[in-house]
Amino acid sequence: MPPASATPAAAPVTTLFLIDDHTLLRRGLVALLSQHEDLQVVGEAGDAGEALRLLPQLVPQVILLDNHLPGVLGVDAIADLRRASPGSRVVMLTVSEDGADLAAALRHGAQGYLLKTIDGDLLAEAVRRAARGEPVVSPEMMGKLVAAFQAQGVPEAPVSAVAAAPEEGGTPLSPREEEVLREIARGASNKEIARALDIAETTVKIHVQHILRKLGLTSRVQAAVYASDRQRPE
Repeated sequence: MPPASATPAAAPVTTLFLIDDHTLLRRGLVALLSQHEDLQVVGEAGDAGEALRLLPQLVPQVILLDNHLPGVLGVDAIADLRRASPGSRVVMLTVSEDGADLAAALRHGAQGYLLKTIDGDLLAEAVRRAARGEPVVSPEMMGKLVAAFQAQGVPEAPVSAVAAAPEEGGTPLSPREEEVLREIARGASNKEIARALDIAETTVKIHVQHILRKLGLTSRVQAAVYASDRQRPE
């Protein structure tokens, strides 16, 4: 008798917690995210206080947090939320396109900043990426993200230092790496870059590693800042 074929392993489930004071919006998000078998909303709250009571028991992988909440701005609640559930990644999901809110969210430890106009499938993918520890920022906010880091300095590697060093001897990047860097600067994920350049996602990951190493950078955010700074007119 031939051996039975192996059953494909189910995708690991990513758990989420929603914080938004609009009940209808939370219900819509639950319905939207539930269409993806690997995403599970394990809890929700209408304000930060309620969330702080529930999170220690639920310990979700990702917290989707609105900025405009009763009594406190979402960005000001990030630190407390992370203390209540240290293993959770906090991602802002908001209508605010204010660069100051974006900078404050990242400064307080948010894993990402998404606008509520985001497409449902893109939101699902952003949640998966955040759960893996990748930064997620809506492409519309990338310019403001770069401006914020240029104004405040990039942790571990100031923009002025990392942008100037490679220019002295010419850029060390290959033409393909330059293409990948441009895609990073506009906020594209590895999957989106692979699709845009018609290459494998694993190849994109290798290019990103090479780019960071060659430029002496430690994150995709720094790479985006570098690309933007290099394009600025003298």
